[in-house]
Amino acid sequence: MKKDAKSRKKSRLRLMHQYYRYTGFYSFVWKSIKKAIVPIILFVGALFALDRFVLDIEDTLVMVTETYSPLVILSIFFASESLLGLIPPELFIAWAGKSASPILYLSFLAVASYVGGIVSYHIGRGITKIPSVHEAMEVKLAQHIKNTRKWGGFLIIVGALLPIPFSITSIAAGIINFPFSSYLMFGLLRFVRFYLYALVIFEMV
Repeated sequence: MKKDAKSRKKSRLRLMHQYYRYTGFYSFVWKSIKKAIVPIILFVGALFALDRFVLDIEDTLVMVTETYSPLVILSIFFASESLLGLIPPELFIAWAGKSASPILYLSFLAVASYVGGIVSYHIGRGITKIPSVHEAMEVKLAQHIKNTRKWGGFLIIVGALLPIPFSITSIAAGIINFPFSSYLMFGLLRFVRFYLYALVIFEMV
């Protein structure tokens, strides 16, 4: 019986592997990783250049923390994460590194990003009820919707971990009515991304 169960499990894994290979999932992930490396390098380079030639990054971040309340900054980030991820999270992670409680505010950022993704998911669900908007978004997010239909949870995992706008992935998941409970579970990897990035960014600022 145990051998049969193991055999069935191996067969399912083999079939999944073949499916993701034939549909281009692995290629998509590799391309996404390569694309992710470029923004990270540019961000790090820009920080070094700004810090050396233009202004003191540490002093600037301290000034921001002293000028604006954490609630204002977190609200701006939440709005960005709910609406297409317009502002790079790395900027806010750098801010958290100079706040009074770096780990606490980093955690607040991770929560804001996670909840912002949930808002985006429900925006996607709402879009399906407005035919004209639905048609426009189907065209604008055609590739994301196509990929989400093909790869489901694995694409949400990629969106949660890599520098791909998580909001767009979440909207696409909502549009195709991806199971909400599964979305919530896969989306938790958003926390992993924030803590991993903080390991690097906190050392820089």
